[in-house]
Amino acid sequence: MLRQYELVERVKEYDPDADEAMLNRAYVYTVQKHGTQTRASGDPYFSHPVEVAGLMTDLQLDQETIATALLHDTVEDTLATIDDIEANFGGDVARLVDGVTKLSKIEQMPENERAAENLRKFLLAMSEDIRVLLVKLGDRLHNMRTLHFIKKPEKRQRIARETMDIYAPLAERVGMYEYMREMQMLAFEQLEPEAYETITQRLDQIRQEDGGQVDAIALDMKHALAEAGLTVEVSGREKHPYSIWRKMAERHVSFEQVTDIMAFRIITDNVADCYRAMGVLHTTWQFLPGRFKDYISTPKTNGYRSLHTSLIYGKSMRVEVQIRTREMHQTNEFGLAAHWAYKQGDKPDGQVGWLRDLIEIVDASHDPEELLEHTRMAIYQDRIFAFTPKGALFQLPKGSTAVDFAFAVHTDLGAQTVGAKINGRHMPLRTQLNNGDVVEILKGKNAEPQMSWLGFVVTGKARAAIRRAVRLKERAEVAEIGQKLYDEIASRVPAKIGKKALRAAIARLEMEDEDDLYYAIGSAKIADREVMEALVPGCTEGLADDDAEWLRSGKSLSIRGLTPGVGYKLAECCHPVPGDRIVGIRKPNEGVEVHAIDCHELASGIDTDWLDLSWGKRSRGAVGRLRVTLYDRPGTLAEMAGIFAKNVVNVKSLEQVQLDHPFTTYEVDLEVQDLAHLTRILSALRASDSVAQAERA
Repeated sequence: MLRQYELVERVKEYDPDADEAMLNRAYVYTVQKHGTQTRASGDPYFSHPVEVAGLMTDLQLDQETIATALLHDTVEDTLATIDDIEANFGGDVARLVDGVTKLSKIEQMPENERAAENLRKFLLAMSEDIRVLLVKLGDRLHNMRTLHFIKKPEKRQRIARETMDIYAPLAERVGMYEYMREMQMLAFEQLEPEAYETITQRLDQIRQEDGGQVDAIALDMKHALAEAGLTVEVSGREKHPYSIWRKMAERHVSFEQVTDIMAFRIITDNVADCYRAMGVLHTTWQFLPGRFKDYISTPKTNGYRSLHTSLIYGKSMRVEVQIRTREMHQTNEFGLAAHWAYKQGDKPDGQVGWLRDLIEIVDASHDPEELLEHTRMAIYQDRIFAFTPKGALFQLPKGSTAVDFAFAVHTDLGAQTVGAKINGRHMPLRTQLNNGDVVEILKGKNAEPQMSWLGFVVTGKARAAIRRAVRLKERAEVAEIGQKLYDEIASRVPAKIGKKALRAAIARLEMEDEDDLYYAIGSAKIADREVMEALVPGCTEGLADDDAEWLRSGKSLSIRGLTPGVGYKLAECCHPVPGDRIVGIRKPNEGVEVHAIDCHELASGIDTDWLDLSWGKRSRGAVGRLRVTLYDRPGTLAEMAGIFAKNVVNVKSLEQVQLDHPFTTYEVDLEVQDLAHLTRILSALRASDSVAQAERA
């Protein structure tokens, strides 16, 4: 562990003007606050933030970042607060610490919700200041180095999986390849211990048997380049086990079939020498077509620049070669951190444009699973390059389509897409793009994202935008139904309802506006009786059961043939309604489940007690389910809602289950009087020109 004076000296070496007093205060503060806390290894807990601060000095980051690294766990794991941090170290450090800290209340959430909420807060914080990410990556790297001390294997696996899915990809996206490789190695060792052990042993064996072959190849390359008048540095190494394992998995080959397990790096003085060196290698050894990549003229989004090629050395040995300048090498290994110039106000914003896509995904994601899925898509996939007709370059994951490209250019362009030209030819929207494709997006003013696109888009940004648009469209359609039902509800209250009464009702129901109310009614999130009471308080008192409002009265169904006091529920597989012949299935510890006699579940050979049941006198208000296929055109949903309103039926739920242009299929749960009532509704639906098909589900 670094001592206090050693840490300060490290910072002063590259930043002589650093505030030595603040760094000393931060060191002492974290030692005092963590006190007697220990880590799983048995070391004092404060050794962890000190080591993270040491990692930040290796990157030569500014004093605020070093202080943040020292303090990053104090708010989470001690009695210190963000206000304490601000009072002692200033607002900048407090803001950074707050960005890195995981709030304790998040720990009470289910695992996916907790992970998603942490990720959401983290992405928003690092979009404001990338130093949050740099400290977090240092924190995770040191935790991975000590992961083997944790006794519970399931906890080690969870942390390793999160590292592999989130933190290693984030390190790659900001160009910190050293961090990425070490995180992947340590996570791979936990997630695939047998594969890790096997590959490591094979690499050791090759190392012992090759008699210094890596050094010999590196020397041959250096001699060939020297003869051409180039002064370079050449280094070689075996690829690390995770890289080999991933290649085996992608190509479906064994270890013996992975031929390019050696990689060499050539460092030159300038860019021109990079291309000269490439020419020398390609004329001295045979190169593999299709394996040459020029990331100098076309850098990756994280700023990575290098030439990549693969050669055949000797008769059959494949080796990978990377060629770059010293400046490129420094940037490639440590990314944003390598040229951090925050003190001069020079934020490297161009390097983190991809963060804006992540923030859009955060805003559009509907639930934790969706957020995690989209974020992983956005940060961890192999890339291809495609161009607009004007030459603007966009990097996309492999397998991306024209729709993914459109959303990458701009969310609005993606939403209005109706067609695409790829390299001048009209192509289907689901066509996968190749490196170097020129893509022209054709758009329409009234176009909107289609649910079917989710079947082929691969980028998180596209999926998030499409799902959001579909949800908004569904909400509008449900609100349209709700407005029709509201008119029917309002007609039953003993007063004329104007705008003032409606606004008062919305306030009583604690809703935002009319649209919220209509959506709540259409989606059955609120009962008709509640709406009536909000419109005219007291108007629902004394409503008769046999009045038209029976179905909002809240009276329960009665069923004959049950022992008094025995609980029951109506089966959701067949949704029996009064008028159906019914039987009961007695289930242990669950009471009685009531089925229609022709329910397919009864034909599946249930081995249990059957009860012969019938409907009692208070048999109103059961829920029947219909499957209705509408023509996909304006006004069809409104017509269906009108049929429901005319038949005085309460819509309990409405769900779109299939979209197959030009048809849209919905499942609708309706609270009806009896089978005759449900049959009348079915007849009315089938008679409508808007309905292609209507059946009982």
